[in-house]
Amino acid sequence: MPLSASAAKALAAAGMQFACRYLVPANYAWKRLTRPEAEAISAAGMTIISVYETAANRPAGGAAAGANDGAAAYKEAVAIGQPAGSAIYFAVDYDARSADYDAIEAYLKAAAAQIGPYKAGVYGSYTVIEEMAGRGAAAHFWQTYAWSRGRRSGRVNIFQYKNGQTVAGVQVDLNDSYGNEGGWSTVTFNDVPGNSPAKEAIELVSDLGLMQGYGDGTFKPNQPVTRAELAIVLARLAAMINKGS
Repeated sequence: MPLSASAAKALAAAGMQFACRYLVPANYAWKRLTRPEAEAISAAGMTIISVYETAANRPAGGAAAGANDGAAAYKEAVAIGQPAGSAIYFAVDYDARSADYDAIEAYLKAAAAQIGPYKAGVYGSYTVIEEMAGRGAAAHFWQTYAWSRGRRSGRVNIFQYKNGQTVAGVQVDLNDSYGNEGGWSTVTFNDVPGNSPAKEAIELVSDLGLMQGYGDGTFKPNQPVTRAELAIVLARLAAMINKGS
C-alpha cells in the first residue's frame, strides 16, 4: 500500500531507515509508487528502494519479458524522478528451481539493458541470489527468507527476514540493510555548497547508506557528530565489511 506523509513520518520515528516501493504501470495503482509518495518518504528522512514486480513468476518468461519489464520500470523511474545510479530491483517472487535459472538470467540481463543509467538488482531466495550473482546478472541483491531454507547469502545488500508485521500502525515486511543497497531520495542536501571539498564524499557516504541527511533537506556538514550517530555509522560500516568478507 502507498504510504501517506503521516505514515512515512511514523515509520521513520519508529526507526525505519528505508521503504521498499513498487515501480509498476498505472494499472497496478494499488501498489504503484508516485512522485508525491516518494517526496513524503524522503521528507520523513527515509530512502527509497525501487522494485519492479507484476506477476510473481514473471522472470520465468525470459528475455522477452525482461525487455518489456525493464522498459516499463525505466519509464516509471524517470516519471517519478529517481536519480541516475540508483537501483531498480526485479522480483523473482517464487520458489524458483534450477530449471528456471537460464530464463531468470536472460530476464534480468534484458531488463538491465533497458533501464539506462539505473543499476539492476534482483530480489529472490538464497539460491536465486547465489546463482544470479555468480552469473553476473545483477549489481544489487535482495534476499528473502522465503524459500531460502534457513540460508543467508554473503552477497546480499538487503535481507528480508519477516513479513506481515505491523509497525506504527502500518503493515510492513521487515528488512535489514547491509549497505550499498542502491536506495535514493528526492531530497538533496541544500546546505552543502557546490564547491565544498567534502561534497563528493558526502554524496558517497549517503549513497552507500552510511549516513543520511535530515528530513528538511539538510546534511548539517559543520555540526558535530554525536556518539549515537557515530555508533550508527560504525555499525553500518561493520555490516558492509562483514558482508564482503
